[in-house]
Amino acid sequence: MGFFSRFEETAEEREVPASTQETLRNSIEAADLPENIRRVALDEIAKLDRIDPSVAEFGVGVTYVELLLSLPWKESSQDNLDIENAVAVLQQEHLGLAAVKQRILEYLASNINHHVRKSVVLVVDDEEISRDNIAYALSKLSCDILKAANGKEAVHILENRKVDCIVTDLKMQQMDGLELLDKVQTSWPDTKLLIVTGYATVDNAISALQKGAVHYLPKPLNLEVLKVTVKDILDQKKHACSVSGPILCFSGPPGTGKTSIGKSVANALGRKFIRLSLAGMRDEAELRGHRRTYVGAMTGRIITELNKAGVNNPVFMLDEIDKIGQDFRGDPASVLLEILDPEQNRQFLDYYLDVPFDLSRVMFITTANMVDRLPAPLRDRMEIIPFSCYTLSEKVHIGLEYLLPRQMQAIGFADNDISFTADGMSALITGYTRDAGLRSINREIGNVCRKVNLRILQGETLKPVVIDKSDIFDLLGDTRFVSEAAMATPRVGVVAGLVWSESGGQVIYIETAKMKGSGQLIMTGSLGDVLKESAQTALSFLRSNAQHYSIEDELFSTHDIHVHIPAGDISKDGASAGITIVTALLSLLVNRPLRGNVAMTGEFTLSGRLLPVGGLREKILAAQQAGMKQIILPEWSKQQVLAMDEEVVTAVDLHFVSSLDDVLPHVFAE
Repeated sequence: MGFFSRFEETAEEREVPASTQETLRNSIEAADLPENIRRVALDEIAKLDRIDPSVAEFGVGVTYVELLLSLPWKESSQDNLDIENAVAVLQQEHLGLAAVKQRILEYLASNINHHVRKSVVLVVDDEEISRDNIAYALSKLSCDILKAANGKEAVHILENRKVDCIVTDLKMQQMDGLELLDKVQTSWPDTKLLIVTGYATVDNAISALQKGAVHYLPKPLNLEVLKVTVKDILDQKKHACSVSGPILCFSGPPGTGKTSIGKSVANALGRKFIRLSLAGMRDEAELRGHRRTYVGAMTGRIITELNKAGVNNPVFMLDEIDKIGQDFRGDPASVLLEILDPEQNRQFLDYYLDVPFDLSRVMFITTANMVDRLPAPLRDRMEIIPFSCYTLSEKVHIGLEYLLPRQMQAIGFADNDISFTADGMSALITGYTRDAGLRSINREIGNVCRKVNLRILQGETLKPVVIDKSDIFDLLGDTRFVSEAAMATPRVGVVAGLVWSESGGQVIYIETAKMKGSGQLIMTGSLGDVLKESAQTALSFLRSNAQHYSIEDELFSTHDIHVHIPAGDISKDGASAGITIVTALLSLLVNRPLRGNVAMTGEFTLSGRLLPVGGLREKILAAQQAGMKQIILPEWSKQQVLAMDEEVVTAVDLHFVSSLDDVLPHVFAE
């Protein structure tokens, strides 16, 4: 009896795989899958019928079919097309960043316009009854319907009206459907054309499709099938228009709100938000997936995240795109070329999935600190939107209105238990932070709140607590950052320069010295080739104009000149220090001290001209934070600077110059 019992259990176990395959077949029939995906899934199940369930490949096949069933092939979230809502969301969640918000609203407005615009369908048929029946059926699609009796009338309409789709009969007088198709392909290639005819033959169908028709339907016409077909054509065309714009790339220093702006875009549109960090990614299989021939193969992160989201149109943020790597496992940047190109990502191929997945409905947004690190072909596919640093007043307002309430909530306090005065917040920002963004400020506010919380628990103070400037010094100790300009005294051969780095604007001092030697130029401070060339250019200019600047000629042959930029453990490069170096060298060679509260930036040429450089907003605010009184900038940058916020323009005294002679009155001490 026990033997037969075991035999019956084995039989039941053998029935399980058949039941599993039947369940998968039923799921496929019930699911609304694209036809090509449905065929692939059924073919995979047919393979399972020939595989022993105990073999590992059986489980792999079942997992693959389940993946095909779970992916959002047609599931999309409904977009919020209210532009006023987008404005309100961006204003509510972010202070400042006016230029960034404006560009994002323009981007959203163009997408919204494509969605709300009514599509236009042109019905061409020489039989009036047929023409009216088709027009009536298509009128339920909420689109504008135009009618023409033949190809010539259709061409006349096309010359005066933009049409999205044409439904035309094949056999007509004056100009038939194939002739109209040729004309449309030549003059209006963006217009889609569908042919219906009572003379349906294989040759006609092949000829029409080869010439560019998107579909071919026989008569007698099933109007419901026609309506569904035209709807699909219009939807595809509308989505193709809405995502045809460039991919947005948010660039700027850390902590300036790039990721949070991406979340706000998703909130404004009512879409799901996905964030994928690319920092340190070296294997392209992480994006494209592994082939199923490998043990433990899986889909890439793109398909995996879309599967988790359950929709095919989320806002997908690719964070830290400038920090991807490259080694023997491939180049992830080459995969991004396909992912981020609207013309290619309609047929994105994940190696594990092995069938194309349409990414055209996904709104991709990327972020980077240094876009110069990106490969040129990848950078060409994106529109760079720079995120600049915040002004002092913006930081104070954000600290009081946004960051402090979050820190209060984190430690369980009510809104009014701890408050900062404006002077207290300003003292915290200027004395204990130096970054262009908000992360250090948020960290120091949290530090203050925790210390106050401990004092409250120990009975040293009572709620509510108002923190002023003096309380900041008591809680956080001596200031970590001091005003460089306040400590600087006029010195020979030492001048302040303004540079832009990955973390924002910075003030650096360029130091020079001369000593007995043979006329060598010594450069130290981890300097790059461009910076070294700028120093050589500056020295050559002064040598060629020695008489003009009253420099003794023998100095160049009897002395070595040393140019040093402090912080030698940090690599430095760029042409923006050119004017700073030539000014420091001139001060050294004529032995005249330079003011310590004047900073400058600009590329200096061998002919003595001053060329514009980038990052001026960050440099101006860095100079203000360092206590500088005057800034010297290239004349060619004047319009760009004056177009900035008033707080930036009035932060310090700005002098726009075009040559070294214009610089000297502002820098030499009395």
